[in-house]
Amino acid sequence: MQEKVLKEILRHAREVIQIEAEAIQGLLERLDANFARAVEILLACKGRVIVTGIGKSGLVGRKIAATLTSTGTPAVFLHPVEGLHGDLGMVTPQDVIIAISNSGETTEIINLLPALQKIGAKIISLTGALNSTLARHSLVAVDVGVEREACPLGLAPTSSTTATLVMGDALAIALMRQKKFAEKDFALFHPGGSLGERLALQVKEIMHPLADFPVLSSKATMQDLLQVFHEHEEGLVLIFNEENTLAGLVTDRELKRGHLGSPHFLNQKIADLMITDFPVVEESTSIGEAWRLFGEKKLLAMPVVDKEKKLKGMITLQDILQCGKLKII
Repeated sequence: MQEKVLKEILRHAREVIQIEAEAIQGLLERLDANFARAVEILLACKGRVIVTGIGKSGLVGRKIAATLTSTGTPAVFLHPVEGLHGDLGMVTPQDVIIAISNSGETTEIINLLPALQKIGAKIISLTGALNSTLARHSLVAVDVGVEREACPLGLAPTSSTTATLVMGDALAIALMRQKKFAEKDFALFHPGGSLGERLALQVKEIMHPLADFPVLSSKATMQDLLQVFHEHEEGLVLIFNEENTLAGLVTDRELKRGHLGSPHFLNQKIADLMITDFPVVEESTSIGEAWRLFGEKKLLAMPVVDKEKKLKGMITLQDILQCGKLKII
């Protein structure tokens, strides 16, 4: 490929990304009480959320419906043409409609409005024209307008569909947070695939019993610690105090941080080296949650306890990374 052609292709691609990035950034200025009101209406919905749109807006609508459903808000997609030919039978007065039209004048959507209003379903619109027919006949109109499309002809929906998709995600996640939708709920709706395996697998299924790791007293010397690391390959030593409770952990990482080559190293106390600030996880904790804690605390190992908080074992970062079901986290 000629250098000139290569540069031109990349320049055009960068222009598209830049224009669409600006469109998304512009949404921040459009977030207002209407968005919050839309979330309130969706939160109070006793039926289902029914998303409708045609063409590219319809494709975006299908994704929005799927995101809502997977995050705890039951939603379906209604094709507006099929709706005019019988599928409106799925709509009830308890439902909320999310109607998508950038112009707010899409014929197929406008033709649905009288029937939807007669049924009594509440209508939320995602539109780029707040003075449009759709916006005027909606309980709430959420502004997804953009200054320009990324298409050089200004015809192909590009920036507008991206902005609508992002606003749909914002609605879904705002709802998810208001509903306190947790990881256990997410796992219920995602039993399949690597994501489902990650959420369903529990710590107790891959943890190690305490007997797998060497143990030292908190009064032990650094020389004792070095001897233990020399004799064991686990890279983790458990430190117990006089009350026979876990006082701390030492991994090979802490050993390296302890200035192993220093002439004063052997005089250091284990208490100066060991980790004492670490979370504990229950046996029933999901691997996904354990993974989050490892990242948050930057640890290599964590104790595992039962419901009575009795120490049962240890789980290491390596256990999670080597777990066959967690090739992708």
